[in-house]
Amino acid sequence: MNPYVLMILLSSLGLGTTLTFASSHWLLAWMGLEINTLAIIPLMAQHHHPRAVEATTKYFLTQATAAAMILFAGTTNAWITGTWDMTNMLDPLANALVITALALKIGLAPMHLWMPEVLQGLDLTTGLILSTWQKLAPLALIIQTAQNVSPTLLTTLGLLSTLIGGWGGLNQTQLRKILAYSSIAHMGWMIIILQYAPQLTLLALLTYIFMTSAAFLTLKLCSSTKINTLATTWSKSPTLSASTALVLLSLAGLPPLTGFMPKWLILQELTKQNLPITATVMALAALLGLYFYLRLCYAMTLTISPNVVNSTLPWRVSTAQTSLLLALFTTAALGLLPLTPAIMSLTT
Repeated sequence: MNPYVLMILLSSLGLGTTLTFASSHWLLAWMGLEINTLAIIPLMAQHHHPRAVEATTKYFLTQATAAAMILFAGTTNAWITGTWDMTNMLDPLANALVITALALKIGLAPMHLWMPEVLQGLDLTTGLILSTWQKLAPLALIIQTAQNVSPTLLTTLGLLSTLIGGWGGLNQTQLRKILAYSSIAHMGWMIIILQYAPQLTLLALLTYIFMTSAAFLTLKLCSSTKINTLATTWSKSPTLSASTALVLLSLAGLPPLTGFMPKWLILQELTKQNLPITATVMALAALLGLYFYLRLCYAMTLTISPNVVNSTLPWRVSTAQTSLLLALFTTAALGLLPLTPAIMSLTT
């Protein structure tokens, strides 16, 4: 892609998200989301592969549907209350419509069905943008409007997302689909705690971005898109393989890694709110995710490639890709747990 075109598209991505962040008016927020969607579509379709074009079409249709629902909900609320202000969402129908549309935007269950299919059709860099940056604007709107929404609806969305995100990833062999289900599960953790401690939602989002970025950048460096090609990584780069196994365990939420921190604090907050059954279901759903992350760790670090891999081995050439970002994100994904007391003092 032409670098000038790429610069314009990436600037538009930034502009759309910033516009949504800064707006308190539904029309401005809708405009930011639309700029965001239109900016990423050329990035998704740039390879002119039928699968990429199919993924782009699916993404466009779901995002356009969600944007139309948001506009309809904002108009309905303005009709009833006489204001377009986000904080003044008094109509329960408009509230439910907005949350449903934003859940469709970020791929929360049961509106998640587009997410694995779309991510599977993209290259790893665009997949990384879709899994991290594209979640920011809708989540900002969810955080702003969550106080007016029924707690039962938010709890249902959160529980369904964590369960389906864990369950759906069990049977997958494609790494991008596994990361898509991982994303759905993590979104569930963010939504479940939103009504009780919004600061923990932001903490979970930040750690999710660190861990997912490290995972995607590693797969890009290894040129791996399937589980069985991961088995060649150990012989090519033992250090990268070991650090990636730790990043995956951090995604699963095992101590003493960064991913344990938001899960621990969320479960603690749910228990404080007298929701022990919800906390138990969330903890058990995290075990489902742990299983498929351990599958990836096993394929990457505990198998010897020539004996078990039926696919053609890639050439072992030295890569020209920069790995500074990968190193930064991996460090953040592995070593932030000791900061928990400082973060707790900031969030309470």
